[in-house]
Amino acid sequence: MIRKPVMAVAALAVLGLAACGDRHDGMANPKICTDFKAAPSVTAASDPSTPVEECTRRWAYSLAGSRDSAEVVSDAVVAACAAQLSKWNQASLGQAAPSAGEQALSLTTGQPTNPLAEHSAFAQGRALFYVVQARAGRCSPPPVKNGVPEGL
Repeated sequence: MIRKPVMAVAALAVLGLAACGDRHDGMANPKICTDFKAAPSVTAASDPSTPVEECTRRWAYSLAGSRDSAEVVSDAVVAACAAQLSKWNQASLGQAAPSAGEQALSLTTGQPTNPLAEHSAFAQGRALFYVVQARAGRCSPPPVKNGVPEGL
């Protein structure tokens, strides 16, 4: 007689857990996802960090489905964007005053830093953010052409 109520409770628990399972067919929070079809703003086009930002966003969304940790995926994203990061670094070295290569204190960490280290930290931080954002929203990756996200 006790067996029927116990079985009923167990069945409800199993159904409840099944409803909480991974749903990879839809987005969890589509409002946080990037629309890759939207045109970039004019201000973004004039910012020297824009190519790095766009590269990290596109690669992060493309690689977010990996089962590796977000940190490992973000390292791969930064590696995929090495060319854009190098161009940004070269451009900043060409524009820098002679004393600009010296270390200064970071405004965010207070630690000694330089422009190249800040660029690297920017790319790493954006890559990690976009991987987590894409996973949280179960966002669709950008279209791919020849194995590379379109727009790069």
